[in-house]
Amino acid sequence: MANYRVPRVRQEILKEINLILMREIKDPRVEGVTITDVELTGDLQHATIYYSTMDDKAGARQKTQDGLDASTGKIRSLLGQKLSIYTTPEIKFERDPSVDYGNRIEEILNEIHQEESENTEQED
Repeated sequence: MANYRVPRVRQEILKEINLILMREIKDPRVEGVTITDVELTGDLQHATIYYSTMDDKAGARQKTQDGLDASTGKIRSLLGQKLSIYTTPEIKFERDPSVDYGNRIEEILNEIHQEESENTEQED
C-alpha cells in the first residue's frame, strides 16, 4: 500500500509557511518571499524549504536569507501549532535554483531571437 503521508505533510507545510510569512513574520527582509517547494525526509524530521524572490541582486538575496534564518525558530514554532503531527520537522531555508535556471534559459532564448531578427534584417 502506498504511503501518502509525506506528500500530504509536504503540501501542508508549503501552504502554512506561505501563510505564516505573509501574516505573522514582520521582518522587512522576508517581504516578497514565495515558498516554491518543500523537500521532506521520509521520517518527517527535516524539511528543506525552497523559496524565491523577485530580487536579482546578491546583497538583497543575502539579506533575505539572513531574515529567513533569523525567523526560522518562530516559523517552526508557529508551524508546530498549525500542523497536527507528533514532532515539527527541523526546517532549513534555501533559495530555489530552478528560478535562476529558468531566468537563464529565458535570457538565452531572447539572445537567439535577437540574433535571428538581426540576420533577417540583414537579408532584406
